[in-house]
Order: sequence, then C-alpha cells, then structure tokens
Amino acid sequence: MASGIFAIFDDIAALMDDVAVTSKIAGQKTAAILGDDLAVNAEKATGFLSSRELPVLWAITKGSFLNKLIIVPIAILLNVFFPVVIKYILLAGGCYLAFEGVEKVIEYLFHRAKTGHEVIEEREEDAAVVEKKKIRSAVTTDFILSIEIVIIALGTTLNQPLTIQILTVAIIALVATIGVYGIVALIVRMDDTGYKLIRTSNNKGFTAKFGHLLVRALPIVIKGLGVVGTVALLMVSGGIFVHNIDFFHHLAEKVPSLVLELGLGLGIGLVLVALYTGVKSIFKKG
Repeated sequence: MASGIFAIFDDIAALMDDVAVTSKIAGQKTAAILGDDLAVNAEKATGFLSSRELPVLWAITKGSFLNKLIIVPIAILLNVFFPVVIKYILLAGGCYLAFEGVEKVIEYLFHRAKTGHEVIEEREEDAAVVEKKKIRSAVTTDFILSIEIVIIALGTTLNQPLTIQILTVAIIALVATIGVYGIVALIVRMDDTGYKLIRTSNNKGFTAKFGHLLVRALPIVIKGLGVVGTVALLMVSGGIFVHNIDFFHHLAEKVPSLVLELGLGLGIGLVLVALYTGVKSIFKKG
C-alpha cells in the first residue's frame, strides 16, 4: 500500500519535472509575443480617469482569462483531430491585427484634431460607450494574441504526451495573463504612486523627487506604449503570415525578418482598410 502511494508520488514528480522543462521552453518561445502583448494591452488600458483605470483593467483581465479558457481546450482538440484548421485561424487573426494596426496609423497621420466643443460633446455623450468599446477592442486583440501564444506553446510540446501538452499550455496561458496584466496595472498606476510618494514625504527629499519622476514619466510611457503597441500589432500580424505561408517564409531568408514582418503587416493592413472603407462607402450610398 505504502509503496503504491510512493510510486504515485514518483509519477507525479516526474510529470511535474517534464512539465517544468516544456514550460521553460514554451516560455522562451513565446517571450517575444508576450512582449508584444504587454505593449498592445498597456496602450489599450490607458487613457481613462484614474478612478476607472483599475476597473477597466480588471474587466480586460477577466476577458483575457475567458479567452484562455475558450482557446486552450479548442486548440488542443483541433491539434488532435483537425490540426490544419489552426493555420487558417492564425491567418484570420493576423488579418485582424494588421487591420487594427493600420487603422491606428491612419488615425494618427490623417485625422484632424477635434475642436474644444467636439471634445466636450464627445465626453458628455460617449464616456461610458468609449470605455466599453476600448474594453471590447482590448479583449478582442487579446483573443488574437492569446491564440498565437497558445499555438506557439502547443507547438513546443507536440512530441509529448497529451497530459504534458495540456498542463504546459495551461501554465503558459495563466502566466501570460497574470504577468502581462500585472505589469500593465503597475504602469497605469505610476502617477498615483508618484503622488502618494510626494504626499507622504511632504514634497521633500529623494522620495519626493522619485514621485515627481513617476508622475512626469507616465505620459511619456503611455505615448511610447501607443507607438510600440501599434508597431507590435503590425509585426505580430506580419510574423503570422511569415510563419504560415511558405512564400513569405522563404522570402524571410533574403529580407531581414523585422523589416519583412513590419512591411507585411502594414501592406496587408492597408489593403484590408481600403477594402473596408470601400465596402462601407458603397453601403452608405445604398
């Protein structure tokens, strides 16, 4: 009886060792996409009133957990029974990310700044609507990036038993969500932390100076994340096409991968935005 229990413990320990090894490899493989995920979601979780930042971030985090709960079992089942469809899901997600990235670029370059009364009207009329839209957009983008993370993590365990595949992918999904949104929470609360440091130190000494630094740094960090997040969307999109379409994959041997991925994301996004704009204008005329 005792020997049977110890044998079970040995099996569990061996399983955990295997999962630890595969999780480490999967973590290394997904590190780049996690960095992109952080940049994209940090940019999407900012721009709200201080009192709404954490509730909005919590809403996005819950959406991210739900995304993982949907994606992980479906990805594993598809990998077992119908693996070819995963490629097309990734390509569809790449199109969405390219479209969203190019939309941001166009809005920054060509949309005029709103006048004072337009901004006031927008804030009065659409504050709650804008918040819901940003949350929905963030959760949708997280869904696409989560698919990429889960598929990459799953790809590192294809030669392993199904149990190890499930545990490894589940761990990566959990760490990705907690890690990414934990860091985002720290970023969006930089200014509040700074104000508290200034207040508790009576605006004197090193603590106060550090508090002022945090307050001044937040707008710069947010703007930087906006740029990095947009570039990340385009590069993740381009990377999906490079890794899943043979023509682009072979082209990557001649063109630097960063240039190719960014160029592909931008080019495909421009085509999709043009198509969307054209279809939209046709329906408006009709």
